[in-house]
Amino acid sequence: MTQQRAFHRPKLFVLDTNVILHDSRCIYSFDEHDIAIPITVLEELDQFKKGHGDLNYQARAFLRSLDELTGDLLSPDGVPLGESLATLRVILEERSHERVQRVFLNDTPDHRILNAALHLQSNEPEREVIFVSKDTNLRMKAKAVGLCAQDYTTDMVASEQLYTGHRLVDADDQLVDKFYGEGQFTAATEVPELTQPVANEGFVVRNGSKSAMITYDARQAGFSRLEKMKCYGVKPRNAEQSFALNALTNIDIKLVTLTGKAGTGKTLLALAAALHCQEDFRQILLARPVVPLSNRDMGFLPGNIGAKLDPYIQPLFDNLAVIRNQFSKKDAQAQQIERMLKNEELLIAPLAYIRGRSLQRTFFIVDEAQNLTPHEVKTIITRAGEGTKIVLTGDVHQIDHPYLDSRSNGLTFLINRMVGQPTYAHVTLAKGERSALADLASELL
Repeated sequence: MTQQRAFHRPKLFVLDTNVILHDSRCIYSFDEHDIAIPITVLEELDQFKKGHGDLNYQARAFLRSLDELTGDLLSPDGVPLGESLATLRVILEERSHERVQRVFLNDTPDHRILNAALHLQSNEPEREVIFVSKDTNLRMKAKAVGLCAQDYTTDMVASEQLYTGHRLVDADDQLVDKFYGEGQFTAATEVPELTQPVANEGFVVRNGSKSAMITYDARQAGFSRLEKMKCYGVKPRNAEQSFALNALTNIDIKLVTLTGKAGTGKTLLALAAALHCQEDFRQILLARPVVPLSNRDMGFLPGNIGAKLDPYIQPLFDNLAVIRNQFSKKDAQAQQIERMLKNEELLIAPLAYIRGRSLQRTFFIVDEAQNLTPHEVKTIITRAGEGTKIVLTGDVHQIDHPYLDSRSNGLTFLINRMVGQPTYAHVTLAKGERSALADLASELL
């Protein structure tokens, strides 16, 4: 059995470029342990300085922070990061390590970063050197040449423990009848059976075939009974969708997140609710990120910019078509949708195209939000002006971003941080409503 060496000095973390692009303040997340930045990482960051995407922002923010920390001269021993006495240093290139020469045929930035980490490990044998990267393949390469490698886990949340926003409670007849016999509202003190309710959490209280749908109002410390509602021709097909529509149409709830697999109705419900509440808002914006968000890969797609964007935003128009097809062309609702599209009161676009717009009195829906970083989600929400409602939808297990997963994406991060806030509601939609075949495929394939 192999024995692990005991190290008595603080650890030394070597950061990959993608960690900094994910979180420009990552150097403050390692407590008393020291940080090393290979010079190749700075060269790669230089390529991201220009632009308006989140990666560009993170690169600039980190480089500014590094400049402020180092002052006029950067000592080889590094600079202190704060009271914890941890230090940050930039490590220069050395000759190619024998393991790098033996294993890797090509000289690439990734291999130069690993080379720097290996030399650090050789030069400081009394320290535990750990390579940190969000690139799974590069972590495997690091392990292959004898480095300890980890993901950057500071903002990760275990998705299997994520708050669902609703509960099913089996109860006796008396409790179910209580919610029907005492009007729409019941004080929490009257139902001690429902323990530790969270603001805007939904409950299905049932006894056999009898049930009541209720939500918890933290401001009034009580439960309100829900009735199924209809929004622009869209009716909820299950309790989860009822909870979602209630949150989406509640003017006091300013932030809503909906998660669930494909076919659970996340985007459709959000758009139907937005149309239902249109008089309360100046504009409805429906957007989704182009992955990667900086659009760096779009040049490889054929056609003009419209053709390049169509694959990303067409699913949003498909949801609008489902709602519009509930009505004939002569119906007032169908004509209203056409008028709103023409006047840009209803705008469907890639998320990058909406950056910089005013979000005053706007019903803003962000689809596929699981492909956003925590910083991108924060940027969106902190731009909300007076009278704005923001809805983020997505499937935290279906991620296209190369450096995000179910634990580190912005949607998971947001849900975990916002639970319990009176102006926030979350609903996990578990039941698919497209078709039996679609449900079967989602479950088995």
